Formats: sequence, structure tokens, C-alpha cells
Amino acid sequence: DLSGADLRGADLSDADLRNANLRYADLRKANLSGANLSGADLRYADLHYADLSYVDLSYADLRGADLRDAKR
Repeated sequence: DLSGADLRGADLSDADLRNANLRYADLRKANLSGANLSGADLRYADLHYADLSYVDLSYADLRGADLRDAKR
């Protein structure tokens, strides 16, 4: 359970985070390129300036997530 975790600037590239609970997680400036976030709970997560290139977000819950300036 990574709910509320401080992952600012973390390198999570190519990570397998399927169905992970990342609700309210701080992922500002995190490198998530190539990660598998399918089915992940990202409600209210801060993804400001995160690298989301080539990320699998199928069935992920992004309600309330901050995606401003995220790289896609």
C-alpha cells in the first residue's frame, strides 16, 4: 500500500504497479516512463511534472489527480 507515500522525484521507470494503491501519493517529478499502472488507484495523487510517457494507465482511477505539466 503506497497510499499517501512521498515519491517525489522517484525513478519508477518500467515498474510493475498494477492495481497499486497510490491514492494521495506525491509523485511530483517522478519518472514513471514505461511503468504498468493498469488498474492502479491514483485518486488525488500529485503527478505534477511526472514523466508518464509509455505508461499503461488502462483502468486506472485518476479522479482528482493533479496531472498539470505531466509529460505524456
